[in-house]
Amino acid sequence: MARRPRLRTVTSSGQVPDARAPARRHHCWGFDDPVALESRARPFLGEGLAAGEQVWFVTAGAVEPVMRRWSAVTPFGAALRDGTARVLSVAAGYADGGPVEPAAQVDVFADALSGALAAGYTGLRVVADVTPLVRTPAQRAAFGRYEYLVDSFMAGRPVTGVCAFDRIALDTGTFRDMACLHPRGDSAGVPFRLYGCPPADGAMVLAGELDLAGRTQFEVALARAAPRPVGGEIVIDASGLRFVDHRALRVLEEYAKRLRSTVVLRGPVCVAAELVELLDLSHLRVEANA
Repeated sequence: MARRPRLRTVTSSGQVPDARAPARRHHCWGFDDPVALESRARPFLGEGLAAGEQVWFVTAGAVEPVMRRWSAVTPFGAALRDGTARVLSVAAGYADGGPVEPAAQVDVFADALSGALAAGYTGLRVVADVTPLVRTPAQRAAFGRYEYLVDSFMAGRPVTGVCAFDRIALDTGTFRDMACLHPRGDSAGVPFRLYGCPPADGAMVLAGELDLAGRTQFEVALARAAPRPVGGEIVIDASGLRFVDHRALRVLEEYAKRLRSTVVLRGPVCVAAELVELLDLSHLRVEANA
């Protein structure tokens, strides 16, 4: 017989993924012009230089024109010459045209961070135009899973990343679908955020509002992130979830059912607990923080 959901209180000493600590380092930006993206990226990466980080700018276009522009700007000219700053192509930093391999792509940045720390930098900071990597459904599915995994990796490590998307090249829906997979960034049209937290699979964060308007977007985001159960559970930090309706709870129920697991919502979500009980959602449990 399926286990009925129940409401349980978890104290502050419980193992609850926390969306607020450490500070989230994964951003999403939309842009309408590549040169405008460079202008926005320079002060952001300049903060990294001032903090002793190695910084990367990943361009979807030709590298040489970007190098010429950045070399004329203080302090990037000197930083480019000594390797503290780097300008890379998308192909050099990510997959070359096809879908990324999510876990392998996380390893790329893990190796890059290790190299930066070994060279004496305090961390790694990256702004990347990843538009070419989300043009097809297969690319978007793979990149969504990567976004989820890289968030877990970045939490608590000295690495900061910006995924930048060209809103002219992509339709509005595609940009919003990718934006909601980031903890921070441009928020217009993004009613909720879904992202990874340690220990990666088995844990994630939901923040914002989940209602009828965002139901399809939520289904897409959950399918792309594809969190996998650990010990039969997927634990969701819902401390930043301001509202959730019965439709979103049914989406979570069906996802858990397909994986023969239980989704655990943790946070001040008493209304959700009442709905779970009322709807008899046997694969969903609510645990309210004290």
